[in-house]
Amino acid sequence: MASRSESHQQIVERIAADVRELRSHGVPVHIYKGGEHHFVPLPGDARFRSRPIDISALDHVLSIDREQRLAVAEPGVSFARLIEQTLAQGLLPIVVPELEGITVGGAVAGCSVESMSYKYGGFHDTCVEYEIVGGDGTVHRCSRENEADLFEMIHGSYGTLGILTSVTFRLTEAKPYVQLEYRTSRTFEAFEADMRAQMAAADVDFIDGIVHGPDQLVLCVGRFVDQAPYLSNYRWTRIYYRSTGERSEDYLTTRDYCFRYDTECHWLTKTVPPLEWRPVRFAVGKLFLGSTNLIRWSRRLARVLGMKKRPDVVVDVFIPSRRFRDFFEWYVAEFAFYPLWIVPYRMPQPYPWLCDELVTRQNDELFIDCAVYGKVNNHPEVDYSELLERKTHELDGIKTLISRNHYTRESFWEVYSRPNYDAAKAKLDPHGVFPNLFEKFHRVS
Repeated sequence: MASRSESHQQIVERIAADVRELRSHGVPVHIYKGGEHHFVPLPGDARFRSRPIDISALDHVLSIDREQRLAVAEPGVSFARLIEQTLAQGLLPIVVPELEGITVGGAVAGCSVESMSYKYGGFHDTCVEYEIVGGDGTVHRCSRENEADLFEMIHGSYGTLGILTSVTFRLTEAKPYVQLEYRTSRTFEAFEADMRAQMAAADVDFIDGIVHGPDQLVLCVGRFVDQAPYLSNYRWTRIYYRSTGERSEDYLTTRDYCFRYDTECHWLTKTVPPLEWRPVRFAVGKLFLGSTNLIRWSRRLARVLGMKKRPDVVVDVFIPSRRFRDFFEWYVAEFAFYPLWIVPYRMPQPYPWLCDELVTRQNDELFIDCAVYGKVNNHPEVDYSELLERKTHELDGIKTLISRNHYTRESFWEVYSRPNYDAAKAKLDPHGVFPNLFEKFHRVS
């Protein structure tokens, strides 16, 4: 029987051959990884109408090096499966995205961040090597020492430069439990000052925040601990995000902490109020709750009921910290949707896929991820998705591309570096087998 490394190599060779075959016929392709993808459904979405290249077999952890604190995993491995194996050795990926079904490849492609990001950046910033099949069927191994220009362009490229086939990334020591402190502020000024003080001290493991309203801003501070006097469980009838506004302290297992938002898929259950009622959760929670179930059901219902003209606003925007107050004041006046998830995110260095002029204007290494999940967007005169994108652009911020995008070609390349992207495309995908980044994500009206 072949070892997993041998099987991995065989699968990569098959994928490379598939790419070469489709390239020879001039066929546009997209990457099929299996499972539930985390793109927001859009009316007339054409992203998955091209020919698929099936990489669903790439879903294994290839190695965990306890001494070096390094792991190698295939892109289809979910973080839920990954941390089962790392925690068994007392280790954890340095950044664990908050939903169980997010995969290693998805975390790289989409630049996932979480509550360790105030120290370490995104998951991609903890990666040390990528194996990639380019659009010409060539296999590349990129790192900061080898093909560094390509390595730094892979994260945030959403599968438009090549097919990620393995990722090597760093791990950190982990303890069995996490102690949480919920620090409530009644003004934005007090919340921001507390957040900055906690980050400056850097003596905690986790920092994020949940804004329940303009006068209830909760900073969530977490520490690894060896023992817990009690454990809370938010896997079924109890709701985590509500607890942050009701408690001052909590204890979770490390695994449950990592996926504390998964049961509600943040607060997607708010859009179906009975799913937040304890008797309903007790009766049918195992069928409907959890990010994978909720995403699957939302797609089914969209097909059955007909897609809304405008999907609810589901997007993360990253605001330079020096403009955070400006954003928050605007958000309270114009958006007023809560909860709002806050994740401080330190960018270790400016990413080359960002436009040089934008980086100069940002003049900041700390960004605040402001995550809006589920605002109804049915106002007849205001498209809140477009409004949020415009404000983010005005404040020199950036946004995820997994939902609706309203950029013109010109405004898109004022955020993303066209010269650096084109240079990476020429090396990895010279024949344009994969879609261009703008073409993949520009909004279908």
